[in-house]
Amino acid sequence: MNSLLIINGTIITSTSSRKEDLAVADGRITKTGTLLPSDFPDHQIIDASGKLVFPGGIDPHVHLSLLTPAGLSSDDFVSGSRAAIAGGTTSFIDFVTPVRGQSLLEALASRKKEAKSSLLDYGFHMGISEWNANSASEIHEIIEKEGISSFKTYLAYRESIGIDYPALQKVMEIVGSAGGIVLAHCEDGEMISHLQHEFVHTGKTDPKYHSQSHPAEAEIRAVEKVIEISAKTNCPVYIVHTSTGNAAEAIRQAKESGLAVFAETCPQYLLLDESVYFSQADKMKILPYIISPPIRKKNNQDQLWKGLADGTFDTVATDHCPFNLYGQKDRGILDFTKIPNGAGGIEHRLTLLYAYGVLTNKITVQQFVNLTSTRPAEIFGLGNRKGKLEPGFDADIVIWDPDIKGIISVKNHFQNCDSDIYEGFPVQGKPCFVIVKGEIAFAEGTLRINGLKGQFLMTKK
Repeated sequence: MNSLLIINGTIITSTSSRKEDLAVADGRITKTGTLLPSDFPDHQIIDASGKLVFPGGIDPHVHLSLLTPAGLSSDDFVSGSRAAIAGGTTSFIDFVTPVRGQSLLEALASRKKEAKSSLLDYGFHMGISEWNANSASEIHEIIEKEGISSFKTYLAYRESIGIDYPALQKVMEIVGSAGGIVLAHCEDGEMISHLQHEFVHTGKTDPKYHSQSHPAEAEIRAVEKVIEISAKTNCPVYIVHTSTGNAAEAIRQAKESGLAVFAETCPQYLLLDESVYFSQADKMKILPYIISPPIRKKNNQDQLWKGLADGTFDTVATDHCPFNLYGQKDRGILDFTKIPNGAGGIEHRLTLLYAYGVLTNKITVQQFVNLTSTRPAEIFGLGNRKGKLEPGFDADIVIWDPDIKGIISVKNHFQNCDSDIYEGFPVQGKPCFVIVKGEIAFAEGTLRINGLKGQFLMTKK
């Protein structure tokens, strides 16, 4: 392993900014402070003058190699890792999604095999696709033997992996009593199913009807219900991909009342608006934006940004789940219910949040670090080794050039997808070095991934 000495940079933490140097050896941070190169003769020196130094990004919500009727999502664990590294994300948490009738342990074993090719450290949230006679004992086993303490539930997709509110309460009762946390995809499944059937029955099958079948009210209703069940069961809950201002307000009120409610939003909801569904005459141009929850009216954005600044949101994740436009998304061009839902973002998360959040004074650079690294590590049981630039922590480090400018394009992105929902976005601020467990994995626009190998992270607190 390389030994590195990063000098003359400005270290940014979730609470401070300071001119300081940083030494790395054997994959860990060994020392910080004013360090003399003469005291580290065997270390490679990286001069970070004029640069910012962040802890590596942690994306707590990605879907790599996700199996759907349209095939696997287009980024597997290798290409998704590459895209993450290029954007300054050095670890991530994916999902195990059992089919109904499958044991949680069997699904986890299979998912671990699929993830072995990851270049980055990764964790899993365990999905709960149904409640049955074995669920309670399997949840305990997953926590105690596998070290996974976060469990994902979907309130949408009732026909496949979604569960209803009574089942959610049972999950929360068991997970809460065992010291875990429940993640909730908050869209009311019954409302969505009713609207989908109504639209299809009346011939409204164009891609634009996807967003209308997932109205804001479906998210708001589900968020309020999840908070209610969390309070009743005393189970911590993490609400994923919040897209509406009213849902953010419900989360804010829950936090103010002392409930253990955590939440994320995503760049797509901060920066895009529903015009992407209605301003295009060409149906194909709408397809990249078919995601769930859908992109909302522009008036939600200010409330979401406010939620990042005031602590309503704990993290910014991506829900990274891209599908190719041709051969996957287009299979639903005549029936929106067949369009695989998802878009890419793991590569652009830090750059977008910096350019459109920090540089516009919507959030501070310290909040940026907290939202993208420190807080995800703390919530999901990784806070003793990741998310901070302190001695003993993993040497996952981003050296950030605050001045470099660019334009996001499918022509030069690293994710494996033939479209990009941020196509044409101008950005300022990008990684110039990304260090993964002490190894330089990205330097001046070039990946250096030979020999990188991720490991499964137990997230038990």
